[in-house]
Amino acid sequence: MSAVPSVADLLERVPSWVGRAVEWQRLDGGLSHHIFRVDVDGQPYVLRVLEPAVSAAGLGIPPEQEIANTVRAAGTVGARVYTVLDDVPAIVLEFLPGRTLRAADVRHPAVVPAIAEACRRLHAGPAFGNAFDIFAKRDELLAVCARHDLPLPEGYLDRSSTVDDIRAALSVAPLPAVPCHNDLLAENFIATGDGVRIIDYQLSGNNDPAFELGDIAAEADYDPDQVELLAAAYFGADRTPALAARVRLFLIASNVTWALWFTVHHGLLTATGFDYAAEAADKWDQARRSLDDPGLGGLLDTVTGRNTTTPKH
Repeated sequence: MSAVPSVADLLERVPSWVGRAVEWQRLDGGLSHHIFRVDVDGQPYVLRVLEPAVSAAGLGIPPEQEIANTVRAAGTVGARVYTVLDDVPAIVLEFLPGRTLRAADVRHPAVVPAIAEACRRLHAGPAFGNAFDIFAKRDELLAVCARHDLPLPEGYLDRSSTVDDIRAALSVAPLPAVPCHNDLLAENFIATGDGVRIIDYQLSGNNDPAFELGDIAAEADYDPDQVELLAAAYFGADRTPALAARVRLFLIASNVTWALWFTVHHGLLTATGFDYAAEAADKWDQARRSLDDPGLGGLLDTVTGRNTTTPKH
């Protein structure tokens, strides 16, 4: 990973900040890019400095695409974009006053409707300029691992046929693609006075909305009942057993693919302060349990229409 650009230099490139009292500090939480809080005459902003090596390794979309999607999302649930520094690349964003959610928050039944509403707002907004598919991302990351001789999680390829079965089932009746975040770990939700907002569009792209829900469920370790609650909150009266099962299959696909994401990050872009290898192992352990679960066949049948009830386990 390249050196962080001089923050002092970046601050001087924002015209509205020149000659004003400016203080800054690094923010915790970013796993790939460099995030700073900048206070200008007491007014807080966020400076997000994008690391080109991230997209080069297949771990994010190109910086210019992330910036464009961030601008589009600002009109729905994202932070307002004040300045774009194309040559760095970096963006100056609104500092959202509120509370960063944690996995326990996202699991709380009282919070689930607000999470679903934030997703609906994003999904109803302007389309992004790129597409995202979790299985195509898995293929891409497998190629990165092969090219750099990175060790895969134990038994990873042994379950490829089961992953292919999930991919085939989900292709039977895909939902219309909508602008999705595609990486909704709890910390990318900010609870504010006007609802839940969504930040960090590193993997954003137009996608099946059921993946968005499945990814939320995977990141927050939802059980089947919690998945049902999220699906009901998002789809409302349109919720069917097939839609809920679809979310559960995408939960599995999320863990399968993000296990590789952390594997690649550990192998190519390891940074201090986070154990990428341990996270890769945890994601794969969860995925492996789901892939080996006898109830998987029932989910596949429900999604493809061979069964009309959603398995509970």
